[in-house]
Amino acid sequence: MNVETSRKLIKTKLGVLKLAQELGNVSRSCKHFGYSRDSFYRFKKLYEEYGEEGLQEISRKKPNLKNRIEEEIEKAVIAYAIENPAYGQLRSSNELKKRGIFISSGGVRNIWLRNNLQNMKLRLKALEEKSAKKNCILTES
Repeated sequence: MNVETSRKLIKTKLGVLKLAQELGNVSRSCKHFGYSRDSFYRFKKLYEEYGEEGLQEISRKKPNLKNRIEEEIEKAVIAYAIENPAYGQLRSSNELKKRGIFISSGGVRNIWLRNNLQNMKLRLKALEEKSAKKNCILTES
């Protein structure tokens, strides 16, 4: 979110607070601006505690790191996907299990999504970039 959009949101939140104070009626103020009364009281509390900075939009999405796969396994999955771009997530999972790396096909898919390798075309592109860096020759397989 850019600075200008953030400023507009803060202004509307301040507007709700000021109109409620002028009218002496929270419900009418909220109805006019299209906010719920619950939001109004949340804005009021934030404004009282932190001032205008408290009214900025806060990103609520935080990564859940405890559910993340180990880094060594993730690197192995990425390397295997680049080595064998034609393999799907199930086959990759099974082949990695043969190497002693235990990960589900869904886990493979999640790693691919995080690293932009979700389809064969993207995995082939990553293989081409890797071979260009190392000056390797690509074969049919």
